[in-house]
This record gives sequence, C-alpha cells and structure tokens, in this order.
Amino acid sequence: MENIVAIFAWLNDVLLKMTWLSDGVRWFVENVFGLSVATRLGGSVHFFIYDVFKIFILLSVLIYTLSYIQSYFPPERTRLILGRMTGIKANIMGALLGTITPFCSCSSIPLFIGFTRAGLPVGVTFSFLISSPLVDLASIILLASIFNWKIALVYVLLGLVLAVIGGSLISYLKMEKYVAEFVAHHQTISGDDEDFSMTAKERRTFAWEQVTDIFSKVWLYVLIGVGIGAAIHNWIPEQWITALLGQEHWYSVLIATIVGMPMYADIFGTLPIAEALVTKGVGLGTVLAFMMAVTALSLPSLILLKQVVKTRLLSLFVGIVFVGILIVGYTLNTLGYWFLYKVWRIKMQIKVLGTGCRKCKALLAATEEAVKSMGVQAEIEYVTDMMQIAETGLLSTPGLIIDNQIVSSGKVLEPQAIVELIEKNK
Repeated sequence: MENIVAIFAWLNDVLLKMTWLSDGVRWFVENVFGLSVATRLGGSVHFFIYDVFKIFILLSVLIYTLSYIQSYFPPERTRLILGRMTGIKANIMGALLGTITPFCSCSSIPLFIGFTRAGLPVGVTFSFLISSPLVDLASIILLASIFNWKIALVYVLLGLVLAVIGGSLISYLKMEKYVAEFVAHHQTISGDDEDFSMTAKERRTFAWEQVTDIFSKVWLYVLIGVGIGAAIHNWIPEQWITALLGQEHWYSVLIATIVGMPMYADIFGTLPIAEALVTKGVGLGTVLAFMMAVTALSLPSLILLKQVVKTRLLSLFVGIVFVGILIVGYTLNTLGYWFLYKVWRIKMQIKVLGTGCRKCKALLAATEEAVKSMGVQAEIEYVTDMMQIAETGLLSTPGLIIDNQIVSSGKVLEPQAIVELIEKNK
C-alpha cells in the first residue's frame, strides 16, 4: 500500500505539480537573471514563469485529450440526451453534462438559446449554464495540481450541487415566461435520427482546434491571473490580505464574492490568484467563493444573458447563485478544517525550520505533540538547510510553517500554542 501511495505521490509531483519545472525555472532565474528566489523580485519572476509554463503545458495536454473525448458529446447530442429527461433527474444530467462541455460563461449563452429553442425546460438549461463554466474536467485536474485531489473534488461536488439546486428552483417557479420572445417562440426540436459520428482523424482535428480556440481565449487571462498571483504572493503584505479576507472576519466571503463578479476570466485565470491567496492564509471557503463568482457570475456573461432572458429571471438566477456561493464559502470556512482534516484525512503540511539547535529541536517536539493531541494527519518536515530556510522568507529561527504559511518565527512554542495556531490557520 505504501508503494502505491509513493507512486501516486511521485506522479502528482512530476505530472501535476511539475516540481522538475519549478527546479528548472529556479536555476534559470538564479543563473540567467542573477536573482535569488528568496528575494521579492526573484520570487515573483520564478512564480510567474513557473505558473505560466505549468498551466500552458497542462492546458495543452488536457484540452486535447478531453476534447477528443468530448467529441462524442456535441451540443446536438447533449440537447437530445437532456430532451429525454424530466424533473430533478434532468437537472442532474444537465449539471453533469456541463462538466464535460468546456464552455466559458459567455460562450454558454448560445447553447442556452439552442437548448431553449429545442424545447428543453428553462431550469435544466440553467443547471447546464451554471455547471459548464464552473466545473469542467480540465479545471479539476488543474485545481488538483495546485492544491490536491480532495479539495478539487470538494469544489466539483459543491459546483454540481449549486447547479442542480439552482436549476431545480427555477424549474419549480416555472420561469419559462421570462425567456425573451425571440428565443421562446422559435423552437426547432431536432429528431433522434441525427448522425454525430466522426472519424478518428476528424476527432483529432476537432481536439486540436479546441486547443487553439481555447488558448486564443484564455492566454491573456492566464497571464493576468498569474501576474496578480505573483504580486499577492511576493509583494502584498500578509497582514493586508488577512485584514481584508481573513476567515475570522464575517465579511470575508461576501467581499470575495462581490469582488469576483465584475471580473471576466475562466477558472484557468483565477487559479494562480487562488493559490497565492491560500498561501497568505485566506480561508478555503473564501478562495473558492471568489473562484465561483468569477466563473459563474461574471459581469460580461450577465450582460449577454440579459439579452435572452427578462429581468425577473436574470435577477432570480443571480440571487440563487450569489446566495449559493455565500453558503458554500461560509460553510467551508466554518467546517473546512473538520471536513478536510478529520473526515477526508488530508495531510497537513507542517515545517519546523531551524539550525539544529536546542530550541529548534524543542519546537519540533512540541509540534509533534500538538499534532498527536489533535488527531489530524500531518506531514512534519524538519528543515535545517539554510538555503531552503532563506527561500521561505523566514527572518529568524526557529520557525513554524503550516500549509505554506509562516505562523511563528524566532521562538519556542508550547504544544497548546501550536494547537491554537493550527486551529487559527485551518
């Protein structure tokens, strides 16, 4: 069993997190640019180059592979599948099909028109409309590459639940009359005899076209997102971030959701920002709320949607998704520690940094005792290499890092104090 775990850990590091790429970029920054990654400027350059290449490499491989699979599910086939179902079953299928059709919120609008004209219930199309930009297979894998698989699955489950509940509520309220007349009055229901067969060559062509098409739409947002992430990670003081978005503040999720709504980006552009926010101690619920708001409630997509639905239906859609995002964010901030570390048994990453002195060893022993008393899974690493310590930005030893966040420096802590720090930074 340990061998299997080790193999998966190796695959995660090599294929998803690309530690080899991080090491290569570090060598490039230090030897070509002459910058230490321990400095703000060097750290920013390393973060930017590494994340850009990692995301672009993963996107190329993932979009091609998944698009080849998705060639079996064109919009016409999706429409026919949904047309055979009713009730909450149809909403669930609409949400699930949204995960395998990688459309951004704006490009999902034409599909909304097509589905509605085909006679599909409005609630089902809205389940698809929520799920499609929010959750897709490529973003799941990218999310796992930055965080881990369990957090990625939590995000997916929450996105699907939000899509199903939102669409079901719209169906229950019978909002069909609030669809624009030019959409509702031009139904062209296709028959079941449509042929969607493609040759292997056509599927390869389709997959490559998807790669180039999606790249042309997202590359700029990826660069912007990574740039913002690099700034947050290396230049914005942690105190500023936690003062605004610290999970101890009741308004943190609300602010993150409101800030995310005017932005236009897909999940690929928000991931680097999310990564940087987490390292600054922002709660997982707050970060995921921001990501959901950007992808599901972007202002440009709402402007486009206003052209095909009336104000009452649009307001209901925004209200449902907005409240749903808030519930998700606050729930994860409140129960995230218990759920992730107690139920899913995610390993907490803890580092004790020191020179090997008596105080450093005392902090290590106290940390081990604190983790044991809490009953959580944790990987405790004792770092004595001064180069590695310098790269963390720690100013004095001994130091304590929990999930990539410096929580203490220059002092020995009692086990209970460490327990409180773990609880605070959960």
